[in-house]
Amino acid sequence: MTQPILYSLRNCPYAMRARIALFKANQSVAVREVKLNNKPAEMLKASAKGTVPILVVENDLKSTLIIEESLEVMLWALAQSDPNDLLRKDEPMVLPSMLSLIARFDDEFKTHLNAYKCAKRYKENNLIECRQACEVYIQELEDCLSVGTADNQTNKTSYIISDQESLVDIALLPFIRQFAKVERQWYQQSPYPKVKQWLNHYLQSVMFTKVMTKFDVWNSTN
Repeated sequence: MTQPILYSLRNCPYAMRARIALFKANQSVAVREVKLNNKPAEMLKASAKGTVPILVVENDLKSTLIIEESLEVMLWALAQSDPNDLLRKDEPMVLPSMLSLIARFDDEFKTHLNAYKCAKRYKENNLIECRQACEVYIQELEDCLSVGTADNQTNKTSYIISDQESLVDIALLPFIRQFAKVERQWYQQSPYPKVKQWLNHYLQSVMFTKVMTKFDVWNSTN
C-alpha cells in the first residue's frame, strides 16, 4: 500500500483528532495542509464535500478508499494498529458506549461551544450563559476523571472512561482545548482541576507537539 494522503488544517479540531489517532496507530501519512478558501483540485476530486480531514488510501490493487469524517479516520487508523488498545478490542460492549459519548459531545457540546466562542468574539451579552451551557459537559468530564482518584493531590493522570487512555480521550481533546482558550483567565481559575490536569497532560506531551507540526500550504507543485 502506498502512503496514505491526509488533507488537513492544522488548527481544525476534526483534523487534529484524526492526526492524533494516526499518530497513536503509528500510521505514516503524507499530510497536505490546505486553505479552505483555496481548496486544491486534488482534494475536491477526492471528496466533493471539501472539508477536512480527508484521508485517501490507495491499496495494492489500485483501488482507493476515501474517508471523509474525522471519527471514521480515527477508527480506520486504530483498526490498522492499536498498540495502546484505545478501542478496547477485548471488551466488545465498550466501543458502542464510547461512540455514543463522542457523538453526544460532537452534537451537543460542540453546538454550545460554537455559541460560546461567538459570544466572546463578538462581545455578546450572553457570554456567561453560553459558558454555563458548556460547563454542564465539562463537569461531566470532571466527574469521570475523578472516579477512582480520591487523592486530588496525586500527579497520576486519569482518563475519561477509566485509568487507561481510550478513543474518547483523543476524540474530545481538541474541543476541550478550544473551550479552554475562549476565556483563558477564567479557565485557569475554574473549578475543574481534573479536566485541567488531563488537558495539560496532552498539551505538554511529545505526541501533541508532533501532531501540531506546521506544514507549508500544499499545492500540486509541492
